[in-house]
This record gives sequence, C-alpha cells and structure tokens, in this order.
Amino acid sequence: MQPVTPNWRTSTYTGTENCVEVADNEPAHVMIRDTKDRSCGTLAVKPATWAAFVELAKAGW
Repeated sequence: MQPVTPNWRTSTYTGTENCVEVADNEPAHVMIRDTKDRSCGTLAVKPATWAAFVELAKAGW
C-alpha cells in the first residue's frame, strides 16, 4: 500500500493567532499540526477521536 500524502487544510474558524491544520484524508489517522510552527511535528489521532473532539468543540467545551 502506498503512503498517503497529507492533504493539509486550515479551518475557516481559525483566527490569526491560534492556527491549526488538519489532514484527514488517510482512513487510519487524522493528523494535526501548528500552522505557525510546522517544525514541531504532528499529532496523529484515530478518526473517531477527532470526530468526538469536533463535536465537543461545536458544543462549546
């Protein structure tokens, strides 16, 4: 199986100070990184974990 090249995107809700990018085009992982300091690496979580985080964020947690 060929490795998937991350398709990084920035949320439309991202402000100018708190920027994150997400790559969710690989079925096994969602990758998250700091837009302003990409050299810090990435955090990889399972898609279900990311979905739960998004739902909590939408709910105001």
